[in-house]
Amino acid sequence: MDFDEAIKAHSAWKMKLSTYLKKPDGSLKPSEIQVDNKCQLGQWIYAEGARLSSYPEYATLKSEHARFHKAAAEVVKKADAGQDTSEETALGAKSDFASASSAVVGAIMAIRRKVG
Repeated sequence: MDFDEAIKAHSAWKMKLSTYLKKPDGSLKPSEIQVDNKCQLGQWIYAEGARLSSYPEYATLKSEHARFHKAAAEVVKKADAGQDTSEETALGAKSDFASASSAVVGAIMAIRRKVG
């Protein structure tokens, strides 16, 4: 697993969601986004990475990654429903998405330190 690439991929979601918030056109599907085992990191977590399941860092990464996908899906649901999706509210530092995103990056870094 290329952990740097995983961090970049998850960081890119903020830009993707920011673009979507400006024009919610239905191109992002909450039902697809909330699934945490389809992206590259999720596939690794549920396959090759499962060999690390005895490490607490793995459990943290798995749960935070799932939370990230739920938070991203919620942003899209709100945008699609016409709710408050100003960038600060939906993606800003105090948002559920930002919290989950930071937690995923921290968890990736922790597991990378563990497995070297």
